[in-house]
Amino acid sequence: MPIIIPANSAASGGYEVDNSLRFNTASSDYLTRTPSSASNRKTFTFSAWVKRCNQSGANVIFQQGSDTANYFKMNFQNEYLRWRGVTGGSNIAYLTTNKAFRDLSAWYHIVARFDSTNSTAGNRMRLYINGVEETSFSTDINPSLNYESFVNTTNPIDIGRDNASNASFFDGYMSEICFIDGLALAADSFGEFDEDSGIWKPISVSGLTFGNNGFYQEYKQSGTSQN
Repeated sequence: MPIIIPANSAASGGYEVDNSLRFNTASSDYLTRTPSSASNRKTFTFSAWVKRCNQSGANVIFQQGSDTANYFKMNFQNEYLRWRGVTGGSNIAYLTTNKAFRDLSAWYHIVARFDSTNSTAGNRMRLYINGVEETSFSTDINPSLNYESFVNTTNPIDIGRDNASNASFFDGYMSEICFIDGLALAADSFGEFDEDSGIWKPISVSGLTFGNNGFYQEYKQSGTSQN
């Protein structure tokens, strides 16, 4: 489904995004990929531009794990954003925003920055929405130092559903999905504020290093395009 510029942004002669992918809950749409080998489970970044079509339920953006007791997941739970790491059925890493995301007409740019090697507990999981770091959470559980998540394992990573239970399908659009293996990047690696309007907009990610299991979903043609 074509779009102009995600996240309520305005073109100013720079980088433009022309396409997005529609995920329809009714038809159980999702993407899946199984890495051939494990990689860095302590440091990674996930970035995506998303537009919701449904405010209710648990709309999963991405998830990777082995079963319902061992996974790493990001999802909207009704109007709030959750980012959660579970090991052995226990919440080891868990953020839930106090900010509500109710605007179904808006594009949101989400950057999830993970680095369990960081000596400061509060910097091990960091969330950015439209270029601004979220700092207020109703649930705020930081992972232990050097915690190994279920991201970058050889388990399937799914975009748009809870792969452990085959449920919670995302309902909406996604664009410019990036997964960076081995680096914890801030939002300005993927976007910038327009100098005229002040609106957050995407930038080219062609210069980024994606790492062993990293990928970039452009959606520049029918079907999916992956680097």
